[in-house]
Amino acid sequence: MAERYCAEKIDFHTGHRTLINEVSLDLSLGEMVALIGPNGAGKSTLLRVLTGYLNPTGGQCNLADIPLNAWQPERLARRRAVMCQNTQLGFGWPVEAVVGMGRAPWTRYPEPAVVQEVMQITGCLPLAGRQFAALSGGEQQRIQLARALAQLWHEGAPRGWLFLDEPTSALDLYHQQHLLRLLKSLTHQGDLHVCVVLHDLNLAALWADRILLLHNGRLVCEGAPEAVLQADALAHWYGAEVLVGRHPVYATPQVFLAP
Repeated sequence: MAERYCAEKIDFHTGHRTLINEVSLDLSLGEMVALIGPNGAGKSTLLRVLTGYLNPTGGQCNLADIPLNAWQPERLARRRAVMCQNTQLGFGWPVEAVVGMGRAPWTRYPEPAVVQEVMQITGCLPLAGRQFAALSGGEQQRIQLARALAQLWHEGAPRGWLFLDEPTSALDLYHQQHLLRLLKSLTHQGDLHVCVVLHDLNLAALWADRILLLHNGRLVCEGAPEAVLQADALAHWYGAEVLVGRHPVYATPQVFLAP
């Protein structure tokens, strides 16, 4: 049986607030899943619980039928990588060193060949030799993606579970397309799973195999893009008037705000 990453009725509370409420889900290798929902729905919190950065108040997250908190940290880091919304480094590092940080679970020594390969497929080679702190926000996002892929790199490809929190937020159109095409291609090779938080519903429709819709900490809808991105459902959960049509080339829904 293929390895699974699953959550079983997980809750997360802080103070008197319930941020995640009885969420259960299964994630499989070879698919790309988009996590969507209005502001404050709990998307980033859920991602942090799923990846072990936060311990659930109730329920349990498992990788390969083993609770996340039972994994030895270095072994878990070889199987699960995370790209957060904003990563600030308090010191000056060249971009190659930042990408190379992803190799820490595997080796204490630099691996220039792996760094070069990952920077090439992510389109980061033009940034080589520059200081990470001097890059634009979009350039830093691209380097952080390369670091996360380097962390999962094994025998010439990324293998495992990659979680990304709004990785396209600072990217221009070209780099949004390049990043999502790359992730889609890598997942379809079968050894990688991508779970990505996206605000842009049309990007989710074009590239996700499955969409999870979160609202007030609950998973209220999941399925293929055409099943989730329905005008009535989006109006209900987002509170916005929308129209849903079809992409002019691909058989995917596209969402438009009503004037």
